[in-house]
Amino acid sequence: MKIVLKQIDGLAMAGKAEESPWVPMDAPESAGGHMGGARPMQVMLIGMAGCAAMDVVSILKKRRADIRGYEMTVDAILAEEHPKVFTRIAILHKITGVDIKVEDVEMAIQLTDEKYCGALTMAKKDCRGHPRISSSAGLPLGLPTPNGDVDK
Repeated sequence: MKIVLKQIDGLAMAGKAEESPWVPMDAPESAGGHMGGARPMQVMLIGMAGCAAMDVVSILKKRRADIRGYEMTVDAILAEEHPKVFTRIAILHKITGVDIKVEDVEMAIQLTDEKYCGALTMAKKDCRGHPRISSSAGLPLGLPTPNGDVDK
């Protein structure tokens, strides 16, 4: 994999991987930036979340799950001292659909956490503290039943 990073102005940067759009990054105004994009650590967290989410959804589709909606919430804590790595990452998967089996969701999350998501694996190596990375399904979030009602 190869990326290109260019300075736009001051601390504002834009990065691009082969055949992908530019991703703007910037620092907060308090650090000399213009808030013209996400901070680099935010981009890393978004990338990790995207990797995990794509794996979970892909696994559930292979299990023929009728997914109607997916959302992930990630709550991360950065170390206060340099290097400011993530010390804790908590992930909540919110999945809606028809007749989705809780066991399938749990299996998809476990496989993502333990086997498929390279971004999570890299983050686990740097996370300090307990729990390092925890994932859970947002069930029961409210799964639409076959008649369209939401089962709470």
